[in-house]
Amino acid sequence: MKTNLLIFTALLTLGLSSCLKEKTTPCENDSNNIGILSDAYWYYPMEPVYLKAEAFRSALQIEKARKMQDPGRIYYYEDYLFVIEEGQGIHLIDNYNPHNPVNVGFIAIPGCSNMAILNNVLYADSYVDLVTLNVSSPARPEYLNRVEDVFLNNIYYDSDQDAYLVGYRPTVPEEELPCLGVSSRADLPVMPWFKAFAFNDVAVLESNAYADQSGGQTGIGGSMARYTIAMNHLYIVDNYSLNVFSLRIPDQPQLVNTVYVDWGIETIFPYGDKLFIGGNDGMHIMDISTPTQPAHLSTFQHATACDPVIVDGNLAYVTLRDGLECQTFSNQLDVVDVTELTNPKLLKSFPMYNPHGLSKMGDLLMICENDKGLKLFDAADYATIGDKLLSQVEGFMAFDVIALPHKQTALVIGKDGFYQFDVSDPLNVREVSRILAAGN
Repeated sequence: MKTNLLIFTALLTLGLSSCLKEKTTPCENDSNNIGILSDAYWYYPMEPVYLKAEAFRSALQIEKARKMQDPGRIYYYEDYLFVIEEGQGIHLIDNYNPHNPVNVGFIAIPGCSNMAILNNVLYADSYVDLVTLNVSSPARPEYLNRVEDVFLNNIYYDSDQDAYLVGYRPTVPEEELPCLGVSSRADLPVMPWFKAFAFNDVAVLESNAYADQSGGQTGIGGSMARYTIAMNHLYIVDNYSLNVFSLRIPDQPQLVNTVYVDWGIETIFPYGDKLFIGGNDGMHIMDISTPTQPAHLSTFQHATACDPVIVDGNLAYVTLRDGLECQTFSNQLDVVDVTELTNPKLLKSFPMYNPHGLSKMGDLLMICENDKGLKLFDAADYATIGDKLLSQVEGFMAFDVIALPHKQTALVIGKDGFYQFDVSDPLNVREVSRILAAGN
């Protein structure tokens, strides 16, 4: 029964997010209009797109550099940047000279939206599979292995077509839905929810781990993670579970456990032998001192919202944001005391514009504010963070940020491309370089 309920909720959420896009002009106030239908929306009628396994399993290639189209995640390793092209693969960017980053190649991985690196082995998803590559020479990666059918919960398989549902495409021009009250919800166009669904958009960036706790060398990523490496294990969250992979044989990761966490899981952040997992309605703390047996310690509950998390010492920093996919109206930064891991406590909340990813470098807290760019706060005193905005860099989209303390640099990714900033003087942030996505 629980599984059926989870699937139904997933279908409902996917159907709405696949078909609806908010209209910029809101409807007039109407007491009969509630929920997401209190505004007008554009409706995009869709048809499912199926792909056979042999098609994506034979398509992994190392190619020449290509222009970023839809950048989603960023990862820093050995002076290289690895930028996810949503659903397509990974851009390879030589950042040895931050003033002149060079796009040197592309790893074509169909269905890719996540990655992590440990000891020169790159782990990335390809729909239902987990692939590994040797990146000891990042500009010349080498394919190692593919572990098949480890993400079967993340995608729908249609036995009639012998293929996986990998997305939707528009079938006719968009239509406008009027403002509808609760009594009119039956007028919504119906998606084939029970016939076709997938979780292709559930993964975002890798977490801020400088080194695996077992001593291996990892890269550095952002706060919007669904992959992270700790205790010589790869931990991956899907919408409701934590999946544990043993890396005892580096190029052959083995799924050793799957632990239910909660519905609406979004991000994962490692800190010591603990995992801090962000979800729609709270932050979950897991003990991984026994790496294959994650144990739930506590949950800090908050309003339903999209929820990336980072941790520094005894403080966790949580950004909550609104939006159609987040199904909430909260835009804020929460500071949480995690001294007692079994009893996290809210210390302070600060209003924000539309916060996404965040990172911290000493007392400098950096928060991505979507189309308002990057904000830098003095976080020396948690109680006054909201009153100590040091600077704001605007004019670009900011989705997630990686702090490089050894270089006093912030790496920022957004839909319009990659930006690099010198933050050695937080009052006078300087752009170092940029690589724009197509159309910008």
